[in-house]
Amino acid sequence: MELLTTNNVWMMVCTALVFFMHLGFSLLEVGLTRQKNAINILFKNVFIICAGLLTYAILGFNLMYPGSFLAGVIPDYFFDLFGLSAPVADGSLDLAYNEGYTYWTDFLFQGMFAATAATIVSGAVAERIKLGSFMLFSVIYITIVYPIVGSWKWGGGFLDGLGFYDFAGSTLVHSVGGWGALIAIYLLGARLGKFGKDGQSHAIPGHNIPLATAGVFILWLGWFGFNGGSVLSADPSLTSITLVTTCLAAAAGGISAFLVSTIAYKNYDLTMFLNGILGGLVGITAGADLMSPFDAVLIGLVAGGVIVFGVSLIDKLKLDDPVGAVAVHLACGIWGTLAVGIFGSMAGFDQFLTQLAGVGIIGAFCCISAFVILSIIKATMGLRMEEKEETEGLDAHEHGMDAYAEFGTVHER
Repeated sequence: MELLTTNNVWMMVCTALVFFMHLGFSLLEVGLTRQKNAINILFKNVFIICAGLLTYAILGFNLMYPGSFLAGVIPDYFFDLFGLSAPVADGSLDLAYNEGYTYWTDFLFQGMFAATAATIVSGAVAERIKLGSFMLFSVIYITIVYPIVGSWKWGGGFLDGLGFYDFAGSTLVHSVGGWGALIAIYLLGARLGKFGKDGQSHAIPGHNIPLATAGVFILWLGWFGFNGGSVLSADPSLTSITLVTTCLAAAAGGISAFLVSTIAYKNYDLTMFLNGILGGLVGITAGADLMSPFDAVLIGLVAGGVIVFGVSLIDKLKLDDPVGAVAVHLACGIWGTLAVGIFGSMAGFDQFLTQLAGVGIIGAFCCISAFVILSIIKATMGLRMEEKEETEGLDAHEHGMDAYAEFGTVHER
């Protein structure tokens, strides 16, 4: 009983840290975008955590991990359609998993992960998407797409049977959000002024880089819960090495992105430095429990380079991602997942092929799902704000508020 209590308390602390990450995402997105859209960014992030927890309780958790929330409520054939196990009433929802943590702690911890996937999309589509359209997409994506993908591995599905490994979600969380973000920015188009008539990319600076920096430090702290909690116990050895590899990969990712971007662009770009840290964190997440400290540094160093070249590639493809979400969460999520087959205790050619297959299957499912959902929304509600509304700012037109009211309205700036 004492072991259960210790493990359960650790899992609840990690749940709180992952919850805290949503503040980090909010500050990062606000800081890297323009002042006239700050309220809109914050509104989306508040909505995601609230709606995400409710929809995950109603349906998502039982799609991902068969339990008794929905036993007898939804016909079994619905679950069979996606190769899932139907919920089974077990007589006690407050059970403990191998003396690790209770059912309810499991639900809350996993619910925080679900909301994270939609938050990734929020930053990529910032400054031009209709709020109502984004909210509808987020609800559908969190409720159906994310849990189905998660069930294939974490719910004991077919990818788990194949030997696919993703410790804390480089693919199952970050790439799921990243694929959705990629399809969304493709269908939305770039912000006004992002690409000139000459086809060249023009930087649209964020309005508050100190906020963005604070957001990254909060996210780094939150990753102690994201990866540390994925140990699913308070085991001293496993939690310690997981946190060490997580931190070393983050530091190496930041240094690598800073150096590569300095060589490529001849300036010290703080935003690249910040995204490099996040890229290192995303990259180590798939195998944080398998890697040595040296492996973690190598994974982070590669992730930092992936960030710089990923951001450049997005620009070359004439796609507009204001916060670099696709490079951070998709590109580095793929790299981290494949790295499980290259570094650490599971390294091997067969494992690499298994990781590659998992990335491909999940990528195809997420892209098709996101494209269908967003295309229907685009054809019915519309995805993008009108040109006048985008020019004047979403805060004024969708919220009637200003993030910094004491400095005057958006129309005066």
